[in-house]
Amino acid sequence: MTTSPGTLDQGRWGGTLPPGGQRRRIPLAGLSQPVSRARSFTVRALEDWRWSTTSPGVDHDAAHDVVLLVAELVANAVLHGGGPLALVLDASEARLRVEVSDGDPTLPRPRLPHQPSVPGGHGLLIVQQTSDRWGADRHAEGKTIWAEFDTTRLTPDP
Repeated sequence: MTTSPGTLDQGRWGGTLPPGGQRRRIPLAGLSQPVSRARSFTVRALEDWRWSTTSPGVDHDAAHDVVLLVAELVANAVLHGGGPLALVLDASEARLRVEVSDGDPTLPRPRLPHQPSVPGGHGLLIVQQTSDRWGADRHAEGKTIWAEFDTTRLTPDP
């Protein structure tokens, strides 16, 4: 597994996922416009891995879902978790895992029943409907909300 620093321009090699996968991390704590930064970071990673909305053979809806999910998780960390600490994108041949951590140890709960006509409370529904799996883990610094996409939804046809 190769890693890259949490900057947008470092760690670029010009295409596709390296053997063994890649884990990219961007610290978000204390940054202005964390949702925008997280979206840009994610778009850049998807472009590098040739899983972007402009890559040939990629399901563009699935690529948009990844960016939407990242924006939703980071926005939830801003609104409910005291602000995001970091975004991690962990890509392998089998799956793309998105992790957003924040400093609040309270685990999220979907609002049930879902009420589409009521403002708010739709974030976890978006996460459930766009990802293949999702969950939350507590840790010493707070919690991490994660979601996974099977790469069969993203990988270009050979």
